[in-house]
Amino acid sequence: MSSVLLVDEPAKHVRRLTLNRPEQLNAMTAELCQALHDELSALARERSCRAAILTGAGRGFCAGLDLHGYGAAPENDGSDEPRDRLANQQHMSTLILALRALPQPVIAAVNGPAAGFGLALALGCDIRYAAPEAVFRAAFINIGVSNCDMATSWLLPRLIGASRSHELMLTGRRVGAEEALQMGLVADVAAEGRLAERALEAAVQIASLTPWGVRLTKRGAWTALEIPSEQAAVEYEDRQQIMSTFGRAVPEAIEAFLQKRDAEFAD
Repeated sequence: MSSVLLVDEPAKHVRRLTLNRPEQLNAMTAELCQALHDELSALARERSCRAAILTGAGRGFCAGLDLHGYGAAPENDGSDEPRDRLANQQHMSTLILALRALPQPVIAAVNGPAAGFGLALALGCDIRYAAPEAVFRAAFINIGVSNCDMATSWLLPRLIGASRSHELMLTGRRVGAEEALQMGLVADVAAEGRLAERALEAAVQIASLTPWGVRLTKRGAWTALEIPSEQAAVEYEDRQQIMSTFGRAVPEAIEAFLQKRDAEFAD
């Protein structure tokens, strides 16, 4: 386990990933990015993990790219600058895709500034909770480049609508936790000191449900954002739903309901 990424299990079936560069507000480097890639890849194969939490150590979630230097993607050797720059870019952007591809839902517990790449990380998660001191900012434009980066231009308008998204991306202004809640960027603002508890409550609730049903729900919900018609969406759902009826989950849920007990689902 890398020292820049802490991993623990705060509850059964729940894994928590903590960005651990608190002195730099968890700004992203190649080392931290690779640690996240490695952990997400491992989690995807871990059936006993049913939900994940992503948060930051200290007072920041992720302040974006480390402006002192990102470092180099694993395959870079310094022999071809355009290729190396693209490799660094893809090293970062594919991390957002990896969050979506992960079978388990990911909850972002945004404990402080989430700017640039940090905003993209939060957007790439399935659920976002914020601490009162959380701040969100599409900040790529503030360092001289486009705010259409790290899937922000695709994710943000789908979460809060095109009009609000365009305003935030073109101005690069800061958004506090309460405004983020009002515009639907986050699902809840936790009470002071309760962010970790709020995120864990949701993760435990997800982990109590049928793993196969949860995984199909995550995949279906994201896929629905790309399906162009209601008819196509329904046909996709029909096939997903039939897939979910195989196995022991449905009979276990019915038996548990009839017996007035909590269902116990296998991994």
